[in-house]
Amino acid sequence: MDIFNAEAGADQESILEVRVVLIDSEPEIWRVFQLRSSLALNQVHQVLQTAFGWEDAHLHRFVASDPFAPLRPVDGQFPEVLQWLPGQECEEPGDRPEEDCSLDQLLALGSAEAFYEYDFGDSWLHRLELVSRRPADKDSPPARLIDGARRGPLEDSGGFPGYEEIMDALADPRHPDHAEHSAWVADITGSDAPFDPAFLDIPTVNRTLAEQFRRTRSGEKRAK
Repeated sequence: MDIFNAEAGADQESILEVRVVLIDSEPEIWRVFQLRSSLALNQVHQVLQTAFGWEDAHLHRFVASDPFAPLRPVDGQFPEVLQWLPGQECEEPGDRPEEDCSLDQLLALGSAEAFYEYDFGDSWLHRLELVSRRPADKDSPPARLIDGARRGPLEDSGGFPGYEEIMDALADPRHPDHAEHSAWVADITGSDAPFDPAFLDIPTVNRTLAEQFRRTRSGEKRAK
């Protein structure tokens, strides 16, 4: 399934309001989306990458329950833990192709909750929570960001401990690592402008999502 190709069956689907929180963020980093229920998980992956400022440079997975919670045996046996990955990366018995599972299906498995982990080294874990649903109409975009707080952490910053260390150094010109971390952030962001961890440009995120959708539709028309 192609990214953002979610128009088929619009009369039968819903618009889901989904709140996504980056677990362990303090202050909290979060987003609220309106998403078509038929979006496949590979599409949701792209939406989250755009909204949190990730660069799709690492592995990711979706799971229906907290992947780090202790497992509890059922009838003396531990249940199979399912995870949804890009189809070409499915190797274990519990792996499922993310292209074959919709957002609505995953949330139903997790009782209106699901998890998305990006970068298994830094382990950026996001909790997806279904807030509400309403019928979709033909003008409903596949994905729209309606609210949120703070930009996502920088790629390869070492999880929250590393990211917080970098932010502390940036905020204090007298910090011994201020110059080194400032140069690293400028290289990662491609800008010498001051880095503001509280900044979130919702209109730009939505323009990017809309453009991604338009490009996909244009590509489909050319293919026909």
